[in-house]
Amino acid sequence: MRLPCLLLSLMPAAALAASPAHGLDAIAVYAGSWQIQMHHLDTPYSKAGIEHTRLHNQCWRGQAFYACEQVVDGKPAALVVFLRGKGSGHYVTHAIPADGGHANDGTLEIQGDRWTFPWQFDDHGKTIHARVVNVFDGHDAIDFRQEYSADGVHWTAMATGHETRVR
Repeated sequence: MRLPCLLLSLMPAAALAASPAHGLDAIAVYAGSWQIQMHHLDTPYSKAGIEHTRLHNQCWRGQAFYACEQVVDGKPAALVVFLRGKGSGHYVTHAIPADGGHANDGTLEIQGDRWTFPWQFDDHGKTIHARVVNVFDGHDAIDFRQEYSADGVHWTAMATGHETRVR
């Protein structure tokens, strides 16, 4: 099963712990190049395996939008657009795939050094909650996990990983 926010799972790579920036300026930490190592687990929604990826986010900011073109292993993957949401630390996201496929809408919730991208999908009539949780360690490293839950309370890991800024 293809999860709708797969491209956003790569976004944690460029976030910054305890960023003093506010509003759209907080998203600026996504700019740059990152080395990603991900360990996928065997679950109903993921297959076991190891993945090594290089991500480059070419980003820019306007008055109401912050956008990043994501290039994964040298190939354009998506344009991710961020807008301020309702409330402090809440953002709306729109991921537009480079192949012209259907855009995915989502949210980002920032609470200190923890950034969460939640979403939901349907599994044969049952709503499954999913999220990517990023926990930052300084300016150049992040640990992350992709999780799913049938009830939105008890979470099962689908993948874990680490990202390092490439200078």
